[in-house]
Parts: sequence; structure tokens; C-alpha cells
Amino acid sequence: MRFSLKTLLWGILAIALAMVAAAALFPDPVAVRATPAASGPLRVSVVEDGKTRIREKYTVSAPVSGRLSRIELREGDHIDVQSLLAVILPSDPELLDQRSLAEAQARVQAAEAAVLRADSRERQAKIDFDLSRTKFERAQRLWPKNGISRDEYDIAESVMLADKQAIETAAFEAEISRFELKLANAALDQFEGEDPSVQVSPFEIDSPIDGRVLRVLEKSSTVVTVGTPLIEVGDPRNLEMEIDVLSTDAVKIRPGAEVTIEHWGGQTPLKGSVRVVEPGAFTKISSLGVEEQRVNVIADFNEPPQRIASLGDGYRIEARITIEHLDRALRIPNNALFRYEQQWHVLVVQDGTAQLRKVDVGVQNESHAEIVAGLVEGERVIEYPSDQLEPGTPVTVVAK
Repeated sequence: MRFSLKTLLWGILAIALAMVAAAALFPDPVAVRATPAASGPLRVSVVEDGKTRIREKYTVSAPVSGRLSRIELREGDHIDVQSLLAVILPSDPELLDQRSLAEAQARVQAAEAAVLRADSRERQAKIDFDLSRTKFERAQRLWPKNGISRDEYDIAESVMLADKQAIETAAFEAEISRFELKLANAALDQFEGEDPSVQVSPFEIDSPIDGRVLRVLEKSSTVVTVGTPLIEVGDPRNLEMEIDVLSTDAVKIRPGAEVTIEHWGGQTPLKGSVRVVEPGAFTKISSLGVEEQRVNVIADFNEPPQRIASLGDGYRIEARITIEHLDRALRIPNNALFRYEQQWHVLVVQDGTAQLRKVDVGVQNESHAEIVAGLVEGERVIEYPSDQLEPGTPVTVVAK
């Protein structure tokens, strides 16, 4: 039997058409990576840079005018109460006028009033703490019985901790105000009761606290006037964190929220908790030149002193502030979600094909999303869905 060339060409064309039709009807499966929807904890956090700061710092200023002797202390030196910080040779009282005397008397009166205010604040802080402690103890009894929500319990605890810290702050302010009154009285003695025939004695300034020298503001011998800042002291063991966040994130952060400190220089993260979200915002220019409204979040370390002994004032930290935590949620990776017809969808592996599925999304963090409706546990969703995939496309799942 002989075949003509025309018949052979038509046969080849028919075979090609058959192969195209077969490929269309039975396409090769697309290799995809899929992850099953699984239940587990989900934590939503705000991650921002921050810095450490000493909670109570004090700048020692010159209480009298005169010549300052060279300050021998250096940054980092340890000091105790009554340690000598600076020495000033006061100006000759005979050369001082009545206005200088009146100013010295006014400073004593102002210092006395500051002591009264500080003592009043300390008493008020103790009253507030007693009340918040009572409320927290009541919350401790009610929460196991489902008498209050977890949020109410956390708020009661954070208020108590904030009031406890307020007592320490008020006590420090009272101590400093008494120290300033002592300096003011000593300065006034340079004017009153001095025998003009007696040489003016040097004025010694002692440390008001136990701690370390943070900064020496006047290192050389020089003439200073009343109020000139000389040296800054503080206790590095009394650290807190200052974290500035976007104002849109600040409204989600509550006092008592858990803080995890990462990339601070140590091997393991540190723990802390939010004490207060400051009520005032400020404008900050981002690295991209965009104006942002930022809010300072103040947090305390929940670590023993030896864990944070290597940190000091103004050290950089990276803080992860928890704004929501679900003990159990149906989770999928964020990379499986995409928008279609203005709603969230995923592609589900079903009977060896990709099937489009609309889902309702709850809370999200940087890696996972909570699925409220549309999926059941165990169903596999396709990660990074490509343009090759359409509803009904055959797929083969490859291992990660």
C-alpha cells in the first residue's frame, strides 16, 4: 500500500492536534508548596527600636557662684552618698550685693517648699498603691472564678505595678529635694554669719545618691554662676526602656503588655512589661523622609539585676511589644493569602487540584494569619500562588 505525501502530512497534523488536545485535557501538574492549616498560639506584636535609660538621674548644679576646682571624677566612677563631687571657692561675700543675698534666701524658701511638695507626693503615692494593691488582690480572687476578664486582671496588675514604681519615684524626688535644701542652706551661710576678716572656705558638694557618674559637664577649673550644671549622677541598676512607636500602634498597646528585648547584645532575649504609654505624641522624620507621629512607650525590665548589669544609660535595644495573644487559633502562613474581588482568598489543594476558597481573616502577625472561617484544620493551602494556577489546575505538592 502506497501513501501519498499529502496523506502523510494530514496524518502528522492529526497526531499533533491529538497531542495538543490531550495536553489541554490532561495538563502536567504544577509543582507547588503547601502547608496545612493548623491550630496553635498566635502572638501579634509591634517591633520597634528603643533605648535604655536610667529611671532616676540627677544633675548637680552649682549652689553658689565662684571658682570651680577641677573635678577629678570621670564617667563611670562609683559614688556613694556623701562622696565628694565638686569643690567651689565662693565669691567674696563682701563683694556680693543685697540682691544676691535675697536670691539665696529665695532659693532656700523654694527648696523648703519643694520638700513639702515631694513629701506630699510620696504620701499620695503610698495611698494610691494601697488602693491599687487592694484592687489587684480582689482581681486575683475573682479571675480564677471567671468573675472578671483577662483584660481587667491585666489592667489591675499594671496599675498596681505603676503605683509601686510611683512610690520609688516620689521617694527619690523627696530625697533630692532635701539634698537641694541642704545645699541652699549651706549657700545662704556664705552670706549670713560670715566674719569679713575670715577667709572664705571652699564649698564642698557631696553626692545625693549611691550610683555612678554619668557625665561630667564641667571638667576644667572655671568660674561658675549659681545654677551651672556640673555633673550628672544616677544608678545604672535602676533601668527602664523608652520605645517610640507609631501613634497608630500606640493605641493598641496596654499597660502591662509583655515586652521581649532582642538584639541587645546578650545571648538570650530579655523580658519586660509596659508601664505607661505616654499621652503626648511627637513628630519624627523617618529614614525615608516621611513625617511620622510617634509615641513613647515606657517599659520596665522583669529580669534580675545581674541579667542587665552590662546595660547602661542610652543603650540601643529592639523591643517586641505584644498587643494580642491567642492561645489557640487556626493559622496559615501569610504568603498563602491574596486579594480577589476585594476579599481574602486562598488556593486549597483538593483531589490533586488547586481550588479557590474565600476565607475570613482575624488577627495577623508578620508570619501567620488567623482564619476565622473558610478553612478547617488539616486542609492544605498553597504558598506563594503563581499566575500558573487557576481553579482546577492539577498540582503536585513538593516538600519544603
